[in-house]
Order: sequence, then structure tokens, then C-alpha cells
Amino acid sequence: MAYDADVIVIGAGLAGLAATAELADAGRKVLLLDQEPEQSLGGQAHWSFGGLFLVDSPEQRRMRIRDSHELAWQDWLGTAGFDREEDHWPRRWAEAYVGFAAGEKRAWLRQQGLKFFPVVGWAERGGYGATGHGNSVPRFHITWGTGPGLVEPFERRVRAGVERGNVELRFRHRVTGLGRSAGTVDTVSGEVLEPSDAERGTASGREVAGTFDLRAQAVVVTAGGIGGNHDLVRANWPQRLGTPPARMLSGVPAHVDGLMLGITEQAGGRIINRDRMWHYTEGIENWSPIWNLHGIRILPGPSSLWLDATGKRLPVPLYPGFDTLGTLDHIMHSGHDYTWFVLSQKIIEKEFTLSGSEQNPDLTGRDLRLLMARVGSGAPGPVQAFMDHGADFVIERELGALVRRMNELTGDKLIDETGLRREIEARDREIRNPFTKDSQVTAINGARKYLGDKLIRVASPHRLLDPKAGPLIAVRLNILTRKTLGGLETDLDARVLSEDGKPLPGVYAAGEAAGFGGGGVHGYRSLEGTFLGGCLFSGRTAGRAAAKAVG
Repeated sequence: MAYDADVIVIGAGLAGLAATAELADAGRKVLLLDQEPEQSLGGQAHWSFGGLFLVDSPEQRRMRIRDSHELAWQDWLGTAGFDREEDHWPRRWAEAYVGFAAGEKRAWLRQQGLKFFPVVGWAERGGYGATGHGNSVPRFHITWGTGPGLVEPFERRVRAGVERGNVELRFRHRVTGLGRSAGTVDTVSGEVLEPSDAERGTASGREVAGTFDLRAQAVVVTAGGIGGNHDLVRANWPQRLGTPPARMLSGVPAHVDGLMLGITEQAGGRIINRDRMWHYTEGIENWSPIWNLHGIRILPGPSSLWLDATGKRLPVPLYPGFDTLGTLDHIMHSGHDYTWFVLSQKIIEKEFTLSGSEQNPDLTGRDLRLLMARVGSGAPGPVQAFMDHGADFVIERELGALVRRMNELTGDKLIDETGLRREIEARDREIRNPFTKDSQVTAINGARKYLGDKLIRVASPHRLLDPKAGPLIAVRLNILTRKTLGGLETDLDARVLSEDGKPLPGVYAAGEAAGFGGGGVHGYRSLEGTFLGGCLFSGRTAGRAAAKAVG
């Protein structure tokens, strides 16, 4: 039987585009399949903030940040916590990726036209010892143009392949099976879905118009993870994180359903680290949703007071922006699946950034004039919209009124005004001095020693109950599904491995479907800015390896 292409790539997100671009540039004939319509090209990456993990970059050096490959690798190991036999390939992928981030990654991206916002963000600050979780220094580089800007050069390369005639885009092709000939996986079968004019991210319908069977010398699986499938999230929820939340918001569209993982497993691929996942704890319900249960993550500065559902302050070092999964662990053992930020108007104006390309029109649109508005008075426009319309926001001048409305919002009536006032007043006494036993206040003072934080990210220390800093604001925070950290086990050539540890003939995987490399390059936790970069690195690797194999 004749081949329809040299390689079939399944999934047109960032990893699939990177793989297809490499294959096309190598002169291979490629079929790129995706179950969504063309308007969703780029997948989750389009909706992202565009953050990328870089090590010892010019942007860091200009901000007086001293970074190194050795420090980044120390941080990665302390964060990942590799401790399983299955971590052999994930650890090797991690070592390769950190080398990439400290080496050619920035130059490679710059060659394709990408630029970065000059202020480097400090995500996942950790707060433990030097060998524990977290970034020792700021490493979060924001793409100028956010997610759409990051997708642009790879989409451009793929469409150039279409113009040359060696790439064919087939949307509305949902894969349902992988088949073999003479021991090699070379057949991709599935259903052709009815055309859809659904806007990006919205439900596109699943009416079947026909079927397909396509053959190629190699198949690259880049179909993403399980974050939009709450049933799968709960089925894989790790016992170490307690009981799965009764209510979760979705940080990704519903088509991030994990179905391709099961299909590849049925074909002989091995999935490892199913119980490793990355969900955010600062989710707020989108007042203008695009997909079902659409949540937005707050990217917080360090100053908000973080309380559990009963009004108790979260323990050290579970401060905003310090340890995502450590906070998730604590929340899920608290008996409730939501928490609270309590803060001032002064804090929200400087410290609240919302994740997502559509929530950052200045950075996404590369609009310098709009960007300059961030340093002015008042909350940024998208943040103000949530303050005006968001279901999770409570704003009052007096603490008593704030507490009453917090209790009304949840219906639980768990917050005691007297207890909360005592907690806030104690914190406010500590804020008066640069020396304090309150380690969150110490962290705030330390953050402001970094120029980037002082300029645009961390409010000057002040009393929460100071009327001049008000009004007071409370934000209910929900669990927000996002990333699958485990996935298809792959070697350093991105070849999918079988249960016997040998490559599954003809099959490669990249992006979230492969745990961003190896079946779980992050281990238990992420340093942030590593998901998009992991898609690029693993997609590039898979494309180059498959091109060589079929050449």
C-alpha cells in the first residue's frame, strides 16, 4: 500500500507546529491532523501568557540577575523531586532541557523573530532551602505578543510548507486508532467531523461526516493532556494531594480531553507518572467565558494575605507566587476546595496580573501606549473588569462589611470578623519595620530589592487596614485545572517506548502528551515558563528525529 505522507502529526498545538515546521524544513511530506477547526490552530499556546524559562539571558543580566546553568539545574532537581524508577528518561530530558534553556534556546527563538518583554518575572519563588523547590532567581521571560506571538513563527513556517506543497493541514480529523503493518505503526484511523465555524476555544461539535485511514512511515503524537476532561483529572488525582475538588474551573478548552493518550497506549505506548499534574490554586471564574467552566489564573505578587476557607492564614511559605502544588496539597487537606486573598486597592493595582493572552491586550497587541498605562494609577483594565463583574470579588471599605459579604458569597459563614481582624492587625504591626518575624513581610521586603519587582510587580509595604490604601478587597480562589505532568514515555529522540522499554516502531510524541519530554520532565512540580518551552523543545526534537528516520 502507498503512503499518504512521510509523517503524520496528530495535534496542531505548539508542539505539533514545531514538529511539523522541522519536518517541512527538512523536505518531508507531512499531514497535520487536528480535531478542531482551523481557527483553533495553535491550541492552548494561543491562550497563554507566553512565559518562557531562560537561564542567564541578556534580559536577566540587564536586570542585575546573576544566573547560571548550575543554579538552574539545582533548582530543577529540587523542584522535580525525581524519585521513581520511571524517572530515568524524564531526568535525562530535564538535563537536556535546562542545557537548552541556558544555551541556544533564546538565540533560536530570536532568529525566528521573537522578542521578549524586558522585565523578567519571578515565578514559583519556593521559600524553602537552597536545594528545595523554586526559582532562586527570576527566569520568567514574557514573549512580546504573548501566546499568539509565540505561535506566529511556527505557524508561519508550517504555512510556508503548505505553499511549497509538502505540508497538508487536515482539520476536523479526530483520530480513533493507530494500526500496524509488519510490526510498525503506520496507519492512523479516525472520523471526519462536520465543518464548524465555532470561534477559537468554544465547543465545535462532534457530528461525524465520514471516516479516514491514512498511512505514513512515522506518526508524531502531539495531542496534549487531560486538563479539559475533569473525569480523567479526578481518575488520575494523586492520593498525596487529598480528595479531588468537588468543583474545579478549567484553564483549558474542553477539547484538551486526553483521548489520544489512551489511543496511543492501546497501540503499545507506555504512559508513566499519570498521577503527576499541575493545577493552579488562584483560579477565578471568568466573567466573560469562552469555554465551559472557563477560569483565569491570577498571577499574584507576594503581598496579599492568603487565607483558607475558615479565615486562617496559610502556613509558611505558602504565600502568593511561591509554591503552587504545596499550596494545592494544603488546600485539599483542609476540608474545603477554595481559599481567599485579602488585600488592598494599592496591592491590586500593582500586583495583580491575569494569565492569558486575551487578558493582556497591551502585551498581546504589542501596544506600548497601552502598556505604559500599567504604571499609572488604578487597576489594569482587565483586572478592573473582574473587580466590576467577577463573581469571586468582594470590595468594601470596612472589614466587617467585607466579612459579611465573603460569607454570603460562599454560603458557608466560616469567616469570623474578630479572628480575621486580629490576624490582619498583627500583620499590620509587623509591616511598620524593615525587621520582622513575619516571613511573608520579609519576603515582600526581599522582593523589592529586585528592580523588576520594585518597578512593576510589588507594592510598597503598607498596612492593609490603612484607609488610604483602600478599599479592602477579598477574592475567592478556586482550583483551576491546567497541565498533565506525566505522559507517554519517550527516549531522547522522542520515540515512544513500550512496556518493555523498547521504542514503539514508528511512533514519536512531544509536548504535553509526552509530559513535555520523557513522560514527565518536570517530575512533581514545575518552575513555570517551562510548559511552552517544553512543547517547543520536544516538538523540535520529535520533528528532527522523525525527519531523519524517514529520510
